Amino acid sequence: MQEKKAETGTKNAKKVNLLDHNSLKHMLDESVSEIVTSRGYVEDVRMSNVRLFLGTVIIVIALFAQFYKKKFPGNRDFLIGCILISYTKEKNAILFTYPPAGSVTSTGLVVSSKLPRFSDLYTLNIVSADPKSISAGKPVEFTKSVTQWFTKDGVLVEGLFWKDVEALIDDYAAEPKKKK
Repeated sequence: MQEKKAETGTKNAKKVNLLDHNSLKHMLDESVSEIVTSRGYVEDVRMSNVRLFLGTVIIVIALFAQFYKKKFPGNRDFLIGCILISYTKEKNAILFTYPPAGSVTSTGLVVSSKLPRFSDLYTLNIVSADPKSISAGKPVEFTKSVTQWFTKDGVLVEGLFWKDVEALIDDYAAEPKKKK
């Protein structure tokens, strides 16, 4: 019986190649999305839909440009515009949410992360989707080494990671203390 529990525990374990920077970040980002949505936040997919639409338009333009007599520099303004929209709105965002159901806040979250190449420091930020809203919370972030959340075999210790991310969500949701 003990062996079966150990087997099922390893089947559900999230394992990653510790030398692959992109897979490390992807694993952590996916786990952050799970944690945030488990706390009652519903993902806002409008930005993803806009990005898919712009990508489709770019592909159509690229196909048209391939067979059109005009060369690349002629359509570069449109391509630059699409890149700027993606860069200014998304930045490093991994998740946009709506406010939780029954919440008094009228704004969702923008969760973003950074894991610079050749670094072990993972930074997670939570900000309001509408920072000018009166119900917007104060932006919060933490930076920690990924070595704290992975075993030497590359298995994510989910309990530790969930604890850190949930503490950050709680910090964001906490009411600011008023000074006397």
